[in-house]
Amino acid sequence: MDADDHVTDPAPDLNPDSVTDPATDVFVEHRDLLFTVAYEMLGSAADAEDVLQEAWLRWAEVELAQVRDPRAYLVRITTRQALNRLRTLKRRKEAYVGPWLPEPLLTAPDVAEDVVLAESLSLALMFVLETLSPTERAVFVLHEVFDFGYDDIAAAIGKSPSAARQTAYRARRHVDARRPRTPVSAAETRAALESFRLALATGDLQGLLDVLAPDVVFVSDGGGLRLAALKPVVGVDKVLRYMAGSAGKAGGVLTGEPTTVNGNPGLVLRVDGVIDGVLAARVENARVTALYYVRNPEKLTRVESETALTSR
Repeated sequence: MDADDHVTDPAPDLNPDSVTDPATDVFVEHRDLLFTVAYEMLGSAADAEDVLQEAWLRWAEVELAQVRDPRAYLVRITTRQALNRLRTLKRRKEAYVGPWLPEPLLTAPDVAEDVVLAESLSLALMFVLETLSPTERAVFVLHEVFDFGYDDIAAAIGKSPSAARQTAYRARRHVDARRPRTPVSAAETRAALESFRLALATGDLQGLLDVLAPDVVFVSDGGGLRLAALKPVVGVDKVLRYMAGSAGKAGGVLTGEPTTVNGNPGLVLRVDGVIDGVLAARVENARVTALYYVRNPEKLTRVESETALTSR
């Protein structure tokens, strides 16, 4: 059966404790990988979960004995469904109020140990991935993050291996032009964020000026549900004025809690103990060059418990 054939069987209970047949067993074994692939392509946990359900419907009709590489086959199914969902999301994002940032996920420390995966999951890079076409994004994710060969990628996107290779080249050039030239360690990012947090908590203007780059960019996502800038704020003076105005309107006591978001250091900001948003940063030369602040409450449901992500 082709990986894209439609079936209507209901998805099973995917709790590992309830596994009762080989097909479900294989699907559950690779579930975290499939979720990670879908999330990398979509930037939305809810949509990634929907893609997994759709992928299961197709996998349930496959003759397992005829599948040479279940991992590659499952990723192919998942990629095709994610590409379909990306096109739907494109229309949704065109009507979105203000900048669209990925849904932040609280992740376990081991995600940060996979340097390639952690970089690809960072809000900074996922924000860049939003500028790729759906096919470019799929190819970039499968090749650069999950190390799939062009034959497997071609099967997933319905193109020839040479076309997949050319798409990968275009996507990599686009991404490389927009990400830091020098890799930054998690420790350096954590230190810059901590300096920012302390300066913000104490109202230390000079401390903020010291840690923020002159051309820092502040991107906030309220989704029309919470106050947020309708376009990126550029320049340290404008960013500080915007943050001061937002803090004044929020009222209450603002606190920042260091955490690991998408495999990278981040802050959960609270006002009087209630989550206000999740903040991530892009750091270069020990200074913050970009801040990404997700306030949309619909995107803050996965910052209280860890989400399992993996590239294997």
